[in-house]
Amino acid sequence: MEDLQKQISELQEKIEKLEVTAKFYEYQYEEEKAKVKELKKMRAQYPYAYKYPHPAVATDCVIFGFEKKGLKVLLVERGGEPYKGCWALPGGFLKMAGGYRETLEECARRELLEETGCANADLIDQLQVFSEVDRDPRERVISVAFYALVQMSEVKGGDDAANARWFSFDEVPERLAFDHQQILAAAKAKLKEQIHFQPVGFDLLPEVFTMSELQKLYEAILEVHFDRRNFYKKIHSLGILDVAVQRPEGTTTRTPIKYRFNKEVYDAFKQKGFRLEF
Repeated sequence: MEDLQKQISELQEKIEKLEVTAKFYEYQYEEEKAKVKELKKMRAQYPYAYKYPHPAVATDCVIFGFEKKGLKVLLVERGGEPYKGCWALPGGFLKMAGGYRETLEECARRELLEETGCANADLIDQLQVFSEVDRDPRERVISVAFYALVQMSEVKGGDDAANARWFSFDEVPERLAFDHQQILAAAKAKLKEQIHFQPVGFDLLPEVFTMSELQKLYEAILEVHFDRRNFYKKIHSLGILDVAVQRPEGTTTRTPIKYRFNKEVYDAFKQKGFRLEF
């Protein structure tokens, strides 16, 4: 009798285990069934989807500003891993789910606004693509970098950025997140090149400025020092400046004349380009 009871107990235990296993496989079956249904739905929506692995696509923004002390760049402090607590360029992944159909430029503007509150990067240009295999420890990520020149405004960290602030170039941390040091160096080199072929300043200086402020801007970008008279002569020869405020009569030459850019001439130069040598 005791042997029979023992056999019954063992059989009941096996049945319970089989029931648990059956429920597990039933749940797994339903889960896989739902995945197949979703994949079929995606196949119907995107008939040209492929089975091959795809890299993630991101954008990063190099935003330059200028104040009397020199050229600055906008950075964010990362609020999450990887590189939590490190400073980085504003940026993030291209949104594709949930009905998003944004372009790379739209992605760059959205991330910049979400992470810093900066909304005045009206003219944002594509810099280059960064595709080193191990540039992101999470997965294969290809980043398209953009750069812009803006008048500095107050910024504040948002979304996944713990903080945001402007850095002068001698304050930029030696180690930025990911390959952002490389991206920043490429943007600086591009700006140095651009300044020789397009007038730069309209987007960085206030509407009315002095020739001294314009000279400091060019010196900050090119990292050189110009002779004041030669610089003034070269800039005046371009015809891109109009006098905004004349020097009052009876005052010394220490009282600066104030200028503004002639937008029509300025834009024409930006369109056709020129070669500016100092």
